[in-house]
Amino acid sequence: YGPIPSGVTPGELYSPGSMFTWPELQAMASDGVLVQLYQRGYLPPGTRATPQLRARAAAVLIRPAIRQRVVAGRMTAAWIFGCATEPDRLALLVDANRRISSLRSTRGCTFHEVRLGPFDVVSLGGLMVSSPLRTAVDVAVHVEAERAVPALRALLGKPELGLQLRLLRLAVEATPRMPHKRAALAKLEYLQAGPAP
Repeated sequence: YGPIPSGVTPGELYSPGSMFTWPELQAMASDGVLVQLYQRGYLPPGTRATPQLRARAAAVLIRPAIRQRVVAGRMTAAWIFGCATEPDRLALLVDANRRISSLRSTRGCTFHEVRLGPFDVVSLGGLMVSSPLRTAVDVAVHVEAERAVPALRALLGKPELGLQLRLLRLAVEATPRMPHKRAALAKLEYLQAGPAP
C-alpha cells in the first residue's frame, strides 16, 4: 500500500463502503496503514478516538433503517464517552413507545425497552446516544459492580461531561419503582468512600 493510500485522510473513520471493502480495510490494518477502532471501523494511526468517532464506529453496525429508532446506552454509551472498554455487543435503548419486535433480528446488539425523556439523549457522530447523566444512572442500576464502578468513576472524572456524584445520586433516588435501586445507591456510596485502590 505504500505510506497512506489515496483517500485515507488523517482523523477520518473508515468502514466498508464505496471507498474500501472490509477485506481491504483489514489488509491496511495488518500493514499498519490503519488501526481498528471498533469492529468494522478503522482510523489512521495517531488519530485520537473521540466520542464522535466511537459513535460513528458503533453506527456502522446498526442497520440504517433502524438507526434513528435506537439509542446507544449503558456500557456502550460509557465506551462512546471514553469511560469503558469497547463492548462485545452494542447495548441499544428503544423508547417504550416504539415497537421493538422488528428490531430483534439485528445481530451483535442487545435491546432494552425503556422510557426516554427529552434530556436523556444526545446526538454524536450520526448516532443517538444516552446523555452522560442517563448513561451513569443506567450503568449504576443495570451493570454489575465490577464493571460499573470503574465506568462510573471515569464518567464522573471527565469534567466535559458535567457529571457530579451528588447529581447522580439525586437522579437514581428520583427514579420511581426501580429494581436494583438499592444496589445502584451502594455503588455510589462506594464511589463516595474514596479513590480507586
